[in-house]
Formats: sequence, C-alpha cells, structure tokens
Amino acid sequence: MERFGFVGLPNAGKSSLYNALAGGGALAAPYAFATVDPNVGVARVPDRRLDALAEMSKTKTIVHASVQFVDIAGLVKGAAQGEGLGNRFLAHIREVDAIVFVLRAFVDDDVPGSHDPVDQLETLEIELVYADLETLEKQIDKRRKAARADKSLVDEVSAMEAAIAHLQAGHPLYRTDMSADDLAHIKHHFLLTAKPALALVNFDEAQLEDPDPILEPVRAAFGADGADRVIGLCIQLEAEAALLDPESRVEMLEALGLGEGALPTFLHTAYQMLGLRTFFTTGEKETRAWTFRAGYRAPQCAGVIHTDFERGFIRAETIHWDELLELGSWSKARDAGKLRIEGKDYEVVDGDVMEFRFNV
Repeated sequence: MERFGFVGLPNAGKSSLYNALAGGGALAAPYAFATVDPNVGVARVPDRRLDALAEMSKTKTIVHASVQFVDIAGLVKGAAQGEGLGNRFLAHIREVDAIVFVLRAFVDDDVPGSHDPVDQLETLEIELVYADLETLEKQIDKRRKAARADKSLVDEVSAMEAAIAHLQAGHPLYRTDMSADDLAHIKHHFLLTAKPALALVNFDEAQLEDPDPILEPVRAAFGADGADRVIGLCIQLEAEAALLDPESRVEMLEALGLGEGALPTFLHTAYQMLGLRTFFTTGEKETRAWTFRAGYRAPQCAGVIHTDFERGFIRAETIHWDELLELGSWSKARDAGKLRIEGKDYEVVDGDVMEFRFNV
C-alpha cells in the first residue's frame, strides 16, 4: 500500500487532515509538536466506477482501493541542522512514498507563525533540500573514487553531480528537469525531494468563497505542473464532516456548497500522482478495485490478485467498465462478443474489468 506523508509547519492542519481521512484519532492542538510520533491511517479511494459495477452485479461485498497516510510531526526552520525534532522528523519522511505539503492560509491569532502558504512552502522545501544536499555531499567523493574502478557507477556519479547542482541552487529535485533514469540511479540514497509531492492549502470557511487569489501564487511557486499538484480545502470542515454518518455528512457538505467535499479530489490526485491505476473484478460475491502501476501488462496485474495468477497466466478476458455497464452484465458482454481476449503483452488500461485464466 502506498504511503503519503503529511508535512507542514506546526499547526498547519496535518492532524486535522488525518482526522478528516481517518474519522478521528489524532490530537489536533494549537501548540507545536502536539504530534511527536506519527499517526498512521488508511483511507479508501472513492470510485464511482466501482459503485456502478457493484450495483450492476448486485454484489454482496465491495472492496475499494486504499492508500496509507502518515501524520508527521511539524517541521521547523533548521530541522536539517537538528532544530525541533530534526533528524527524527526527516527520518519519518524518508519512509513515505510521496509528500503532501500542508500549508496554512487561515488566520488565527492563537496559532503562531506565517499564514502565507508560499512562505511556508519555501521553508519546508529548503529544509528538505539541505537534508538531501548533505546526504549526497557525504557520498559523492566515495562514489567518484569507486567509479574509477567500476564503470557501472559512472551514471550514478553523473546523476549525483546533477542533483547536487540543483540542490545547491535551492531547487527540490521534483521540480527539476532530471530524467526518470537519472533519478533511478540515485534512488538508493532515499532523497526526500526526489519523492513525488503535492501541496494542500488549508483555508478557513470564508476563504472558500474565493480561493484562487490564495491558490495561484502557490501553484506558481510549485512549478510547471502546479495546477495539478495544488489543492485547496477547509480541513476543519472536512474533519467535522468525517465524524458524521454518511447521510448527515452529505447534508452538511451540500448545505455549505461543497458538494461531495474536497477529500475525494485530494485522494484521487494523490493516487494518480504516484502513477497508480485501477482495474476491476466484478461478480455477485465481490466487486473489487485493484491497484496497479501505469505500464503494467496483463500478467503483472494478474499477480496483483495472486502470485499464482501471474506465474500460470494464460490469458485475460477484458472489457472497459463503461462498455460493460452499457451491456448490463458479464454474460451479456460475452454473448455479444464484446469481451476481448488479451495475452501476455497487453498493457492494462485504467478502468479495465478483467477475468484471468491461469494454470499452475
């Protein structure tokens, strides 16, 4: 399961975001380091396609895709040099697959520090940059020396040198033009800014009425793909709604003009950011969303269900979810000749509904 780490200055709203996703459980208090040890929870990824398939199949059990999220203690300026929780904080970030920067935009006299999300992003990023720079500068001379005898290390050294140049200029690696191949060469250094990242701007209720003036500077600061990586929501409202039963939650969000809420948007954006995709299986007993990585072929997706499925893969029967819904059932799709027979080279598409044939 993929792990997303919530990173922000103290009292930015990380623990409240955790509560919005988990339905409570984390201490959200107006003082620094209310969270010391990280809270870890799981959130299911809402998916209307899954719900529609389950309704079609009259399914008894529905299983959503899910992600894990980690509420990490607040970072302070100087963390890379040991300030605040220092190395302990940075170690927790190294353990996650992607970073969610939680940036405070709301004004509260009881909460110290800047409420400018761009300033907060700069503080957070520079601490991660310093930590990565220290990691690489400690290793580069050893790797250069080793590369003289082992030419297979030449590409790693080249990638390290490029990364160091970007970091010295103050640029996190996720915002540079470093190629996927270069980043792969230095993956084993567990660099913080080589992780995928997005930003979540925490509004108060009034700011929700006109969020763009606050969001646009953050999008610009975040780089070329800022429009896709920056989300705004009122975490407090979402956390309060999460504690209600489903019917009351819908009523509350609709009354506030928030529709289904911002959390589904956040979850989908985070899910897609890591290159995660979904295929489905459906029937009377169970309809399930299975997570796979973009580019997986049919046998690899079969292996997501069980390793025996991949080992003994023969073929897959496949149809896209919307076409299956239009036809009305798996048997009707088969009778109409709409089920495709796909082999080992088939690259699975997000939204495919599949049945695998295998022999072990």
